[in-house]
Amino acid sequence: MPITAETLDDTARVCIDGELTIYTVAELAGSLLPQMGAAPRLMLDLSQVTEMDGAGLQLLAVIQRAADNTGTVLSVTGQSLAVTQALQLCRRTA
Repeated sequence: MPITAETLDDTARVCIDGELTIYTVAELAGSLLPQMGAAPRLMLDLSQVTEMDGAGLQLLAVIQRAADNTGTVLSVTGQSLAVTQALQLCRRTA
């Protein structure tokens, strides 16, 4: 999964391109989580995510928790249709 990261001023910007699924979250977590706290702000761009499942949702929760623990301000931008649909499924009630 291609991940691009750049830091400008006090903000680290990470763009995920491709699947955010059980097959890719370990790679993403391994490269992203150790960097938490390196910059005061993290902007996570999800506009290029093509597929997202429960593992992807779990990773977003882990990233949020890590941001809280390190004092990093997290913002999620550019939700693709796949991300929007996965988040909508979480909001449904039985």
